[in-house]
Amino acid sequence: MSYLPFFHLAFAQYLYAHKTVSMKDMQPYLHFMGTAEAAMKFYRKVFGGEFLTFTRFKDIPGGEKMAPEDQEKFVHINLAVGKGINIMATDMPAANESIVFGNNYHICINTDSEEETDRIFNELSEGGKIEMPVNKTFWGAYFGMCRDKFGVQWMIQNIQAAS
Repeated sequence: MSYLPFFHLAFAQYLYAHKTVSMKDMQPYLHFMGTAEAAMKFYRKVFGGEFLTFTRFKDIPGGEKMAPEDQEKFVHINLAVGKGINIMATDMPAANESIVFGNNYHICINTDSEEETDRIFNELSEGGKIEMPVNKTFWGAYFGMCRDKFGVQWMIQNIQAAS
């Protein structure tokens, strides 16, 4: 039995009730196969912030009907890392299709300084893969790309370096 439609309905109801999404913002929502908690704690270490939601499948209506190993996975984690900036995540239940990390996305972070760019880049790339080392680019930004140890791809840049 697939719980994904149930999850999407529950999440849509949550968003409507809390009015957290509008056309003024867009939040990355990451999907994991049982590593959402570790990934989000890692991102909290890198970016700081506060967990607004940390909910397991067993804690939602209908969660008791799921396989015991899926009940311990996370249906929704919301990490507020800045004004209007949240990173959200979920674990996929075993009954759903597995996650295939692709190369069709990056999460782009614009920093306030080159020092902050270096710090975030170094922490995210630790245990992962550097795709493009941080450096001054032809478009004037201080910019780098990496894939973290969870397979998530990041672009980190400081545009102010262009001035």
